[in-house]
Amino acid sequence: MITLCKTCGTSYDTTPARCAICDDERQYVPVGGQQWVDYDSVARNHTNKWQQLEPGLISLKTVPKFAINQRAILLQTPHGNVLWDCIATLDPATLTLIKALGGLQAIAISHPHYYTTMQDWAAAFDAPVYLHASDREWVMRDSPALHFWQGDSLDILPGVRLLRLGGHFAGGTVLHWNNDSGVLLAGDILQVTPGADRVSFMWSYPNMLPLPGAAVEGITDRLKAVPFERLYGAFEGQNITENAHEIVMQSGEKYISCMK
Repeated sequence: MITLCKTCGTSYDTTPARCAICDDERQYVPVGGQQWVDYDSVARNHTNKWQQLEPGLISLKTVPKFAINQRAILLQTPHGNVLWDCIATLDPATLTLIKALGGLQAIAISHPHYYTTMQDWAAAFDAPVYLHASDREWVMRDSPALHFWQGDSLDILPGVRLLRLGGHFAGGTVLHWNNDSGVLLAGDILQVTPGADRVSFMWSYPNMLPLPGAAVEGITDRLKAVPFERLYGAFEGQNITENAHEIVMQSGEKYISCMK
């Protein structure tokens, strides 16, 4: 029976004594201790809410809230659909709707906190899952669908490229969609702030442990030549709908100045 950690949503083939993801200092074990739930219970008691962010981009978020509460984003292109990041709940309605929209050509995930039930999504849609090889150790369930890529960029479809930025995790990845003016799907490799007019950078968000300035400089250097007008983060409402590239560059400069 597939078991999920109730805190982070990571799935396991059998229930371990501890969740390896939550034991890492970038995540946490709740004060009340480690708790588990079986996959079927999550599917029975949760469903997914859909919201169109712009033409070609639809967010999926589990309700009621489960685990970290991130959203996934369905990217629709003429060459096929990509699921960006993953959520634990694959309910019947989501299965039906995605199949009606053409299924999935690929799944790509920013970092291990959002791996959740990626193996089950891959099996349901017969789609490969692209993960950066630097984060391979954090995979808790094996699957033939997992493809570990290396280097700093990977084209997965025409106009759709994965970029390794590091930071939060060594393989921390964003997705660049080279449409009209460019879109960046950032997960929380870049964390959109509450005003949706800045981003920040952290090694651990729940434990508020910062990245060194040199790591942030490396992230912004890799994005300097990447054109994007809009940026969508890991959580509902984290949408920067204009001047996103300028905002990321300015945010990096501010962060580095504060670390000196």
